[in-house]
Amino acid sequence: MIQVAISVLDVNEDNSVKTFYNLETAKPDFFHIDVMDGIFVEKNTLNKMRDYALKLHNISMTPLDVHLMVEKPMDFLDYFIDQGADRISFHIEACKDEEEIIGILKYLSENGVKSAIAVCPDTSIEEVYKYLKYLHMVLVMSVVPGKGGQKFIESSTDKIRKLKEYCDINNFDIDIEVDGGINENTAKLANDAGATILVSGNYVISSNNYSESISKLK
Repeated sequence: MIQVAISVLDVNEDNSVKTFYNLETAKPDFFHIDVMDGIFVEKNTLNKMRDYALKLHNISMTPLDVHLMVEKPMDFLDYFIDQGADRISFHIEACKDEEEIIGILKYLSENGVKSAIAVCPDTSIEEVYKYLKYLHMVLVMSVVPGKGGQKFIESSTDKIRKLKEYCDINNFDIDIEVDGGINENTAKLANDAGATILVSGNYVISSNNYSESISKLK
């Protein structure tokens, strides 16, 4: 069954704990933490996401799915590992070479965290193939990273489908997560292409019924 990760990027800080509680009762599969450093992407959410990860670690039993949109991923791992992150994804575009990528993957494995590589819309999915044997997940961005509320890039389904076919042929059992512009219509497009985890923020958080919105996505 498809899983749903709720991005908390647009959760109001003044009511965050209450919102997290209400979201928790709606039974998402993950809380998705969008960490931006103001360098890799223009927006800076570092302090807010550190605070949200800490709060969720203390009050929630739902696993944390951390997405690092940062220039130097290694510098940000320890804090979110300490907050009990189930999985951490970092951008292949942020790394200078294969050695850096392997070093990050090894560090995550040594600390018992599932590893994932994220891919921007303009990056070829073939770039991640050499790392699949180390990964638990690939995060396919279906919008340009850094902003919420963007429209789903439909060509992302081609990338998801290509990755799914490659994994099936080569016996790689990994999750394919898609992030950006997910609603009940684009969720079907992504799932039909092979996505197993959908990241949704605004669609769920702006709804009047969290449980109903998550059910529609599933």
